[in-house]
Amino acid sequence: MKEKRYYDFNSYLRSCFGERVQKITVDTGLGCPNRDGRVSSGGCIYCNSRGSGNGLWEKGFSITDQIEQGRKAMMRRYKAKKFLVYFQSYTNTYTSCKHMKSMYDEALTVEGVVGMAIGTRPDCIDEEKIELIASYTPEYLVWLEYGVQSIHDATLERINRGHDFASVVNAVNLAKKYNINICAHIILGLPGENRSMMMETARRIGELGIDGVKLHLLYVVKGTLLEQMYKNGSYKCLSMNEYVELVCDFIAHLPEKVIIQRITGDPHADELAAPLWALDYHLVYNMIQDRLEERDIRQGDYF
Repeated sequence: MKEKRYYDFNSYLRSCFGERVQKITVDTGLGCPNRDGRVSSGGCIYCNSRGSGNGLWEKGFSITDQIEQGRKAMMRRYKAKKFLVYFQSYTNTYTSCKHMKSMYDEALTVEGVVGMAIGTRPDCIDEEKIELIASYTPEYLVWLEYGVQSIHDATLERINRGHDFASVVNAVNLAKKYNINICAHIILGLPGENRSMMMETARRIGELGIDGVKLHLLYVVKGTLLEQMYKNGSYKCLSMNEYVELVCDFIAHLPEKVIIQRITGDPHADELAAPLWALDYHLVYNMIQDRLEERDIRQGDYF
């Protein structure tokens, strides 16, 4: 097995628990202020009506049901005994603290669950919510995942993100005040961005003092504004080689201590319009590992 040239999430989890920990994705049925009219009604240009969710909540599966289903699958496939619940779809702090507490409490009572990761937007957090999330950290591993996407306000406006980078800085600083682990989601290949802008995002994110990063390819999902842009020729997808090189450069621009939780996305085959190579996760993953070795670069080399 090749030596990892970056600090990956599995290694981090093993250092915390001494064994494999598997993440279980949960759909809570919550909404998004960028869709319900509070911020906007259109949503981000790349996001469909499911908000990256699996739709299980709408099908009647409770949080416990979803975790139990995932737990049994992970036990069979990986022999895992410990699990991290990932509140992924939409915005998982876009509700009352009372509701947040009920969701988190339910998830953390399932056998084998040792922590949680909460996906949200930087404009959907406040001190009361942060205090609630921080209350779980003495007993559980807790990660707060902010959808950042880019540090460039022009890009955020172009993709109809509904917040600026100042909101990200404020949200990060608030979480750091309570020593909560912070993961930033970044998308490579956003409309109007070049390599220099993406590397600037890497450097600025690293300087913010975040604990982890998830890198995503901007792929085209059916039924989105981005699909319309793709079809009319106003958006062109990255090639596989372009994406691989960008990921390698991005990793090298991050501080060594930042945990890289993901290096590419994993689209649903029935939802993907383009690029089709994005469906081959393992090929892309292996190409990134090979290219890091070929170029002899490691995380932190350019920071």
